[in-house]
Amino acid sequence: MNAAETPTLSITLLGAGQEVGRSCCVLQYRGKTIVCDAGVHPAFTGMASLPFVDELDWSTVDALLVTHFHLDHAASLTYILEKTNFKDGKGKVYMTHATKAVYKFMMQDFVRMSSSSGDPLFSALELSLTLPLIIPVSAHQQISPCPGVSFIPYHAGHVLGACMFMLDIAGLKILYTGDYSREEDRHLVKAEVPPVRPDVLIVESTYGVQSLEGRPEKEAMFTSEVHAIIRRGGHVLLPVFAMGRAQELLLILDEYWDQHPELHNVPVYYASSLAKKCMAVYQTYIHTMNANIRGRFEKRDNPFVFKYISSLPHSRNWEKKVADGPPCVVLASPGFLHTGASRELLELWAPDSRNGLIITGYSVEGTMARDIMNEPDEITGLRGNTIPRRLSVRYVSFSAHVDYSQNAEFIDLIGAKHIVLVHGEQTAMGRLRGALQSKYKDRDEDVKVHTPRNLETLNLTFRGERVAKAIGSLANNPPPANAESLLSGLLVSKDYSYTLLDPKDLREFTGLSTSDVLQMVRIAIGCGLELVRWHLEGMYGFVQEGLDKESGVRVMRVMGAVDVKYISETELMLEWIASASNDMVADSVIAVLMGIDSSPASDVKPVFKHQNPHPHASKRRDHGYSPEEAAVLRLERIIHFLEAHFGDVHMHEPKPVLEPEPAIIVKLDDNEARINLVRMTVHGDSEPLRRRVESVLQMAIATTGSLAEQFTSADRNPTSDYEDARAAAVQEEQVQQEVTTAG
Repeated sequence: MNAAETPTLSITLLGAGQEVGRSCCVLQYRGKTIVCDAGVHPAFTGMASLPFVDELDWSTVDALLVTHFHLDHAASLTYILEKTNFKDGKGKVYMTHATKAVYKFMMQDFVRMSSSSGDPLFSALELSLTLPLIIPVSAHQQISPCPGVSFIPYHAGHVLGACMFMLDIAGLKILYTGDYSREEDRHLVKAEVPPVRPDVLIVESTYGVQSLEGRPEKEAMFTSEVHAIIRRGGHVLLPVFAMGRAQELLLILDEYWDQHPELHNVPVYYASSLAKKCMAVYQTYIHTMNANIRGRFEKRDNPFVFKYISSLPHSRNWEKKVADGPPCVVLASPGFLHTGASRELLELWAPDSRNGLIITGYSVEGTMARDIMNEPDEITGLRGNTIPRRLSVRYVSFSAHVDYSQNAEFIDLIGAKHIVLVHGEQTAMGRLRGALQSKYKDRDEDVKVHTPRNLETLNLTFRGERVAKAIGSLANNPPPANAESLLSGLLVSKDYSYTLLDPKDLREFTGLSTSDVLQMVRIAIGCGLELVRWHLEGMYGFVQEGLDKESGVRVMRVMGAVDVKYISETELMLEWIASASNDMVADSVIAVLMGIDSSPASDVKPVFKHQNPHPHASKRRDHGYSPEEAAVLRLERIIHFLEAHFGDVHMHEPKPVLEPEPAIIVKLDDNEARINLVRMTVHGDSEPLRRRVESVLQMAIATTGSLAEQFTSADRNPTSDYEDARAAAVQEEQVQQEVTTAG
């Protein structure tokens, strides 16, 4: 395969290249284009938050796959569907059922928040027009959006409905993880390891080489900090997103409150306009959660009907009313504190040192959540005013992303030869790349780690290996594991997949049918048929003779492939079924026939065969023998070949009980080798002699066979020559006895 034909996978990041946010990964291979995720950057607003959508002709996209409902992975989908040329193509959009259910509510809230800021990317109407275009899929369901492309979603943990996609593009396997978690929490399963090994792994690198605390330690730190703030009479602000970690924290708080009666009079509020809608979705998709949640639900103990948590009504100035009220805990969105209820509460509570802020998720660079973790003395309000910061700030990560140890373990389990790191800040990603490369270098493993920037196209080339699946009768009768014979059949290619089957099964499995092309050529001759036969036998060893069933004319079949018909004294007709090998034989036959008149041998060739007896005729048999007679001749020639190399050899006749198969014995000095004439194998105590005899035997078999024998040997067992020869000898002896008896 030359360089121009070498298949190349192109990976271009329109977002999340050495950054966290606006995930959008473009995969292009063998004329197919797949896009994974379409998010916005939470640190920016309006057009600046979008991926670099102008860098792609969206009409060429075959499929757009969304891993989960978080804004940084899904919020630009409506813009792409409505305000690019995506609809001019045949592309389809896929996400899981649970993701689509939550996505609808998330995007309605996103449109409302964007409109209030005066920089909306699209309207509520445009959102509603795109929702029917989304095709929901289930985990482990194989989907084929277009010929040559298929994918299977696998559970990714992280949030409800999140999945990773195992893509198959023209035989190349790519695993795109999106955000994933390898830690089973209170309600979600951990990310699966797909059973298929991909060629390329595109994986998040959010935490780089950072290691996080274990789950029991994190829960203890979190509840202790909440309790401490309540004891000092303060308010606890937990900035969260409406869906995802919020549900996990609610489960932890509800259980902790149940275990601590002194907290029963302290309210816990879930301040989100999506709270009730989101909880309804969670209860609908209980079956996708872990065994703990499913078990409780089967006992009619709905884990999402909380005893100590209530939704906070969004009345006018509710934030100030809560701030002026008694100590409480408020979970408010969004998680990055850049706008909305969480930002309003932060600005109200920041000046009071009794209050506390607990950051529980990953914070993107450039957002208030990231900035306030540095504990500045002042923060800037949404109205540009300066606000003193006296409330405590604590970071306890419940982020459902993998840390270094979990990510490295998962990467090893996947076993891809190319690892592409995305969704990570430049420094963290660079450290992770260095750690992985060092590990693979120590193991002496050839694994490439890539960290492309946004709009930097990564080109990966792969060897043009093809795997064909045997079906039908070929699959029902596989060759033995140690067999050296070739598997023969028709190779059918469709949508970059290959199938090997018996021609008889072609119509049943593919709907196709086979046909033969009959080739015919007329050749003028100036000699008799016997001379033609003599020349053909001289070239090919022997030819088969008979009469044509339809016309009754004499026919000679050359090498079992080409029929030479004697149409008249001046004309021959060649017929054969077209194929690469048969065409080659036909060309050579035509060349022989066209050269008869100019051949010097034609002047001395007698008209009738064997009309001049020769005393050594029995030893010079050459052409015109039946297959049985040809086998006798070939065996004699093999023996002569062996004698020329080793001197006298001895024929060992079979003994029915002890040695049922005939053999030839070759002796050299005190060593002896035995050639089994049925299997054409060599045995002996002396390994050097055995190898030498075996080598000479192979040369003898190749040298003594005619072109016709070698051409047709694929349909015949070459080790049966001795049996044919012996049968011919027995038949000849019987004929002689019959002649003697008749005389």
